[in-house]
Amino acid sequence: MMALAFRRFSTPHAMPERTVFFVSDGTGITAETFGNSILAQFPARHRHVRRPFIDTIDKARQVVDEINQTGVIEGLRPVVFITLISDEVRALVTGDGCQALVLDMIRTFVEPLEQEFGVKSNHRVGRFNDASESQEYHDRIEAINFSLAHDDGQSSRNLDVADVILLGVSRSGKTPTSLYLAMQHGIKAANYPLIPEDFERGRLPTALTAYKRKCFGLTIDPVRLSQIRNERRPGSKYAALENCRYEVHAAESMMRRDGIAWLSSTHKSIEEIATTILRDLRPDRLIY
Repeated sequence: MMALAFRRFSTPHAMPERTVFFVSDGTGITAETFGNSILAQFPARHRHVRRPFIDTIDKARQVVDEINQTGVIEGLRPVVFITLISDEVRALVTGDGCQALVLDMIRTFVEPLEQEFGVKSNHRVGRFNDASESQEYHDRIEAINFSLAHDDGQSSRNLDVADVILLGVSRSGKTPTSLYLAMQHGIKAANYPLIPEDFERGRLPTALTAYKRKCFGLTIDPVRLSQIRNERRPGSKYAALENCRYEVHAAESMMRRDGIAWLSSTHKSIEEIATTILRDLRPDRLIY
């Protein structure tokens, strides 16, 4: 234990890593999303533990025991983000028996809003309650199915109902961005790869010419693209740096010529890319 402690603190000015728990009586996604946004302000990478569906006293006791045991083993107080509705369950996790820094989203945010609005909340946290009755939920499922059906240019059917069509060379981030837009925002996002045949013709794929106003381009640093492609097809022409440089340059030139907005995915997160796309093509989706 002493050797472990020495390794943790031997680096000058290093912030010690801790275990962070996300405890919820639901999926825990709300607690984890909020917690991650806060933790991103600090330099250390922490061990994350999500404990969903903690909705009984017995389950609460078990998770408190786990939290306390973790603190003893690591010699550091764990951090716990919670979204717990039951007063009994919440009292057990926030009480003196839990040897952790507990950050309670209900008491921090919901209860002050109850006082401000003068009404009691429905005490439901997250987006997955009563999903079968939620139009938003059904819209997101429909958008996910649409994005999967139109991934990587598999289909050009129904592009008239697409909200966004992502363009870019292979492995520039189109698929994960399309699925994120569908899952998080209910956006019907198709994506099309720009391939050497398109560059030889010098124009967009024919299926997209009528939908240029819906198109948004993704590009990427050629060196990074070569690294990604080499993981998939090592030593191939597809992954060669010179070929990656050619494809990226040709794709950017084509999008610039056709007046299609684009950005580089090299140093941007999917969240940043998606927000930029929504801002430029569907600003209405940034208002709920």
